[in-house]
Amino acid sequence: MVSLTLLHPRSAKPLRQWRFDDDPVIRIGRSPITNQVILDDPVVSRFHLELIRIELPQENSKNPVYNWQLINHSMNGTFLDGVEVDRVILAEAAVIQLAQDGPRLQFERTPQSPASNDLPPPAIAATLPVARQFTHPNRCTHEGNPPGNLFCMRCGQPIDIKRTIRQYQVLQTLGRGGMGTTYLVWDTGNEPQQSPPTTQPLRVLKEMNADIAQIPKAQELFEREASTLQSLHHPGIPKYYDFFIEDNKKYLVMELIHGQDLEKRVRKEGPVPMRQAIVWMMQTCEVLDYLHHRPVPIIHRDVKPGNLLVRHLDQRVVVLDFGAVKEAGLAPGTRIGAEGYGAPEQIQGRPLPQSDLYAIGPSLAYLLTGINPLLLQRRDDPARRLDLDKIQTIPRRLQLVIQRLTETDPGDRYQSAKDLIRALENCL
Repeated sequence: MVSLTLLHPRSAKPLRQWRFDDDPVIRIGRSPITNQVILDDPVVSRFHLELIRIELPQENSKNPVYNWQLINHSMNGTFLDGVEVDRVILAEAAVIQLAQDGPRLQFERTPQSPASNDLPPPAIAATLPVARQFTHPNRCTHEGNPPGNLFCMRCGQPIDIKRTIRQYQVLQTLGRGGMGTTYLVWDTGNEPQQSPPTTQPLRVLKEMNADIAQIPKAQELFEREASTLQSLHHPGIPKYYDFFIEDNKKYLVMELIHGQDLEKRVRKEGPVPMRQAIVWMMQTCEVLDYLHHRPVPIIHRDVKPGNLLVRHLDQRVVVLDFGAVKEAGLAPGTRIGAEGYGAPEQIQGRPLPQSDLYAIGPSLAYLLTGINPLLLQRRDDPARRLDLDKIQTIPRRLQLVIQRLTETDPGDRYQSAKDLIRALENCL
């Protein structure tokens, strides 16, 4: 027998329960037509996921032994312990979360026979489900986990810890850039003492590269990124958790956001449909408007598709990489800006809020064409404005918006992110 219990979002108390005695497939979603478990929540898809019973071959036994496989069918994702999964064998007492902040279901299995009490390790497993009890890591050998598992399906602890930096256990390298290297880490200082945990212990840790650490300006920028993130509170900006120095190296700890940046998305899937591209640029402008209207306005200085991540949970843009931020009104300084996306005055070390808006123009052109903005620049134009006349997929009205965004004189561009949002709305 299998039971699924809907848990209260804060207290985890049972709200409702479904029991299944002999169903080989259990479907879960919002639609009352196709599902046995119906959850009326906007983040739940009509047919969100299904649980399939799998019989395991047993020698010299007349009693069948089963595992249950979860298969995700939703664009909003299905999560175990904050990690998105698509196809996985469920461990005992798993908590299934439909969408990252969606409803949670406690999965439990009651043995039908004595033989089923001694189940073999599943052939496939994800990370530890949220409601499972934690075992002391020294008492678990982590045996039976499939290759690639980050966490043990029995004890819930990380299997392969690359190294430990203070309270953070490094599990994976996420990326390497000119300023630093980012890692996926498990925050042992936030490890739950009881289930379910109140917050997600997975974090992103950014380590300043050793060669860059020798440059005073680079150290200043790294520290500025940390102090800036600590002061910002917006759903389109990663949360700040920690900043520290260990063994003469600087570290920044940030929120882990499940998603894909727009540069990778275009490389993988090709140009973005016009309406979607416009909506994502409008969402980017909302973040820029927040930055530009702080008590001390902040200029991002590195707006580009690679720094715009689309969050899987709600398909909204999150602006990344605040290592180049600068307070508006300060004296001219470091020349920062991605080639093809940086405004002329920014490249000269004199950024303005309109410099961030300039970058929306080539970013939008890249999303719509999949072509590097450098290849779209007019070679006979000293200002290197974009040549979009022959690109039929960009309507004339939108071409004019991009053209105004990339004017050489900041005074000829849109003067605020809200002005740009209104102009983009008119192109929908």
